[in-house]
Formats: sequence, structure tokens, C-alpha cells
Amino acid sequence: MDLTVFSTQPYDRRFLERVNAEHGHEIRYLEARLNPETAALASGSHSVCAFVNDRLDAPVLEALAAGGTRHVALRCAGFNHVDLAAAEAHGITVTRVPEYSPHAVAEHTVGLMLALNRKLHRAYNRVREGNFSLDGLLGFDFHGKTVAVIGTGRIGAATARILSGFGCRLLAYDVAPNEACRELGVAYGDLDEVLAAADVVTLHCPLTPETHHLIGEKRLDRMRDGTMLVNTSRGALIDSPAVIERLKDGRLSGLAIDVYEEEADLFFRDLSGQVIQDDVFARLLTFPNVVVTAHQAFFTEEAMENIARTTLENVRVFCSGETPANRVEAQRVVR
Repeated sequence: MDLTVFSTQPYDRRFLERVNAEHGHEIRYLEARLNPETAALASGSHSVCAFVNDRLDAPVLEALAAGGTRHVALRCAGFNHVDLAAAEAHGITVTRVPEYSPHAVAEHTVGLMLALNRKLHRAYNRVREGNFSLDGLLGFDFHGKTVAVIGTGRIGAATARILSGFGCRLLAYDVAPNEACRELGVAYGDLDEVLAAADVVTLHCPLTPETHHLIGEKRLDRMRDGTMLVNTSRGALIDSPAVIERLKDGRLSGLAIDVYEEEADLFFRDLSGQVIQDDVFARLLTFPNVVVTAHQAFFTEEAMENIARTTLENVRVFCSGETPANRVEAQRVVR
């Protein structure tokens, strides 16, 4: 068996099968998430394909190695859920999809901003109920507003380009400023200064020990009253209970998120017939000025095609004995 795919959704299989027609890998598709209880299902597979909410900690990697797995092919860009040191210790190579479509995430980010600002979620429900009142639906012009882009890698830069077209004043923070963003007119500054000057803050940085709860109580206090906060990067960049307090007292005008710190127990499943057990998430859903999507920012035809193509090419290269260009190493830090 060449490859076992965990956390398989129907759309994953459709795109992987389409691309695999060019490769001919033998693929086993599993709906189950990868964790210590399911790792044995990959026994005999040279490669394992995992997604963002699969567990790839030391016990799982040890179990995979015991079953003969020598390659983990992540079908995502982020790798914060992988114990890279344990993978190296067990002789497992980890590859990822470094770029699938920054435009997909950037466009979804701006879509969330517009929906939250113009209350499109509330307006849609009102009209369907025959309520055509405009009370409570007042928004603002993005033209002339100041947007802070936190993280200006591929996705952050694509977001900045879209917002530049709206006529926004663009500020940014990044440990490695992007010259293309500077040429666009983006002004870089200290994180606290940038946050304090923004009408809208949008997060596009990776999740690392340094960025965990990057937006917590202290930095929320530095933001001006009425700031909009948007996160389409990683859920743990924000301290959700602290954000809830700022929503309750009105200091945040709204929150739009496509990711959530504890999303592994929620997203990519139909829980419509169950009671949500996560009290923090359930509280967020009660606010009229909160828009939540379930990690769908990446979900376009183009992105899914690119994810499948890069993932299976990573498998091909590894199986051929070559060193994959998209290998992730323990000492590597990627913006």
C-alpha cells in the first residue's frame, strides 16, 4: 500500500483520485482522524496523508513507524501539529503543501470583513423572514479605513493587495517585512503601535510558541475601541475568552473567524443534531457581531486541485528516493 489518507472527506477523495490518474498510487481512504487509536490502520503504508486536525505527536509517530510508515504527507501548509523532532527520531520524513492558493484565503478573509461590516448574515436572515427593516444594519466604508495586516507572507500580501484596491490605509507587522508589500504602500511598524492605529486587524501569521495567543488581554487593551478583528490563520493566535470579554463590553466592534483554537472537536463534521459541548465556542455563536465559518477559507476548486497535485507529487518524489523539495525539518522555521 503506497498511501493511507486520514480525515478523508468526499471532496478530498474526488480531487486526489483525479490527480492520482497521473501517478497510479495505491491509496486507502479513511474517514477516521489520525490519533493514537487509529494509527494502526495505516500499517503497511509507506506514506500517510494527514490534515490540519490529525494528531501527529510522538505516540502517533511511534505507532506509524512501527507499522512501516516512513513518510507523512501533510495536505496543508501548517505543521504546528507535528512533532518534528519525534518524526526525525523515528526516521519519518514530513512534507507539506507550502502554497495552494493564497488568493483563496485572502478573498475569503475580505469576504468575512465585508459580511461582518455590512451585517450580511443578519440581513439575509431578516429578508427570508419578511423583515425589510434596515435598523441595526449600518456599516462603514472601507475606503480610507486603516487595516493592520499581521503577517505578510503569501496570504497576508494577497490580502493587502485586495484591500489596497478598496482604498484602505495599510499597516503591517512581520518579523521579516515583505518588500512587495512595501512597494504597495504598506507601512511596517511595531506590533503594538500597528494594533493601536487600526480600524481592522487581520491575522495571517503562523502558529508558533511565540505567536500563541498573540492577541490576548494586553494587546486587545491596546486596540482602539470599535476595532474589527479577523482571523483566517490559526485559531490559537487569539485568546477566545479575552475576545469574548471585549465583545461583551463593546470594545471590539466585531469578530470574524474561520479558525478556532479547539476546532479539532468541531470542524469538518456535521454536528447539527447535537448540543455543542464547547462553552466558549457556543458563547461566540450568541453574538450578533460575530461571523464564524468552519475552516473553509482554503476551499476553492483551484486550491483543492493544487493541494492534491502537490501532495501526490510529494509522495512520488519520496518513493523515488529523492529528497522532497517540500520537506519540513525540525530546525526549520517558515513564515
